[in-house]
Amino acid sequence: MKVSYHGHSVVQINTQGKNIIIDPFITGNSLTDLRVEDVKADVIILSHGHNDHVGDTVELAKRNDALVVATDELSTFLSWQGVKTHGMHIGGSYQFEFGRIKLTQAFHGSSYTTNDNQIVYCGMPAGILLMSEGKTIYHAGDTALFSDMKLIGERHPIDLAFLPIGDNFTMGPEDAAYAAELLKAKTVVPIHYNTFPPIKQDPNQFIEMLSNINGLVLTPGEAIEI
Repeated sequence: MKVSYHGHSVVQINTQGKNIIIDPFITGNSLTDLRVEDVKADVIILSHGHNDHVGDTVELAKRNDALVVATDELSTFLSWQGVKTHGMHIGGSYQFEFGRIKLTQAFHGSSYTTNDNQIVYCGMPAGILLMSEGKTIYHAGDTALFSDMKLIGERHPIDLAFLPIGDNFTMGPEDAAYAAELLKAKTVVPIHYNTFPPIKQDPNQFIEMLSNINGLVLTPGEAIEI
């Protein structure tokens, strides 16, 4: 399974012959190496409805005839825009041909701001567990630290976890390091930092806070095999 990071919270996964992209915020993302017209996606998974996570979902989904997987309110909102969706909710899982997706809780908001400055409520935010090829990837989305991360790690031993460290809108490096201890993932990668001034962080300092956990800073475009 090939996994790559592309700035902010954008993660791509190649598994079972499918190209999966999580939170495809490309347009307006100064840190990404991606161009919308070059992205090939079979599946798009969204953690929540904020614009810097939904990003280019509609264009990518239509261009690639991709399936969008998201919480039910967000998937309904996107389906009204002509996108194929599969709605889920917190605690639920579903077996797709490429693997199983389970949504976990996350403590954050979830809304989409339209071009005419209307705020559309998009249900609850979520974390994402993707289980495929005998591996489990956890993308925490945008979240604060919460104690049930320990339960998530116990119920679903995690090979690779993507955790936000930006602070201000999500947990900061100290809380994210504690989250890593609770999750006990084999490898932890920081995300959601340095895109905007309020979330400026040094990811290497976060890595130094980890004890007995493999921390890995990925530059945009860098990939690993798990």
